[in-house]
Amino acid sequence: MTKKVVFGSQNQGKIKEFQAILREKDLTILSWENFDHPFSVNEDGKTFWENALKKAEITARTTGEVSIADDSGLEVDYVNGQPGIFSARYSGADANDEKNNNKLLRKLRGVPPRQRGARFVCAIVIFSPEGRWEWVEGECRGIITDAPRGNQGFGYDPIFLVPELGKTFAELNPEEKNRISHRARAINKLKPLLKNYFLKS
Repeated sequence: MTKKVVFGSQNQGKIKEFQAILREKDLTILSWENFDHPFSVNEDGKTFWENALKKAEITARTTGEVSIADDSGLEVDYVNGQPGIFSARYSGADANDEKNNNKLLRKLRGVPPRQRGARFVCAIVIFSPEGRWEWVEGECRGIITDAPRGNQGFGYDPIFLVPELGKTFAELNPEEKNRISHRARAINKLKPLLKNYFLKS
């Protein structure tokens, strides 16, 4: 029997990555776009996992299905962990990927590579309609470039360089990124937990 899990998001980039990485036999992955209900979550948590928990709980209680949600973002050492939980809206109310990237690059103008360290963080919460939940976290360290590079991915991918590969996330193909990204590392921690909710061992 096919099981269903609902990914609590309308971010198409995240949904595609999640579906590509979380491949389990007899598991169907849905998202908010598969439901008529107008989902709305005020992401006012102080941490990634708090925001992920809110999204996962609302999704599970609304759909009646086991649900998963993530909150993720970029933390840059030089600016004390900014943009952090504000990554998606870093440049203001009308924020978009380009504006967010440009704002961060302006803040780092003239800063040498050794001080441009950063990490992508992803917290994922799995939540059952009965109220049971757990969370996992993954991270990927890198360096912020001087200018955008590549046209793959989304968000801060064009300015996040993986030193050991010499490429930004946006220069990696989806398969390459999905092997090393913060989201992939969190999902790989999540997989063993799924069987505790509805998957057979």
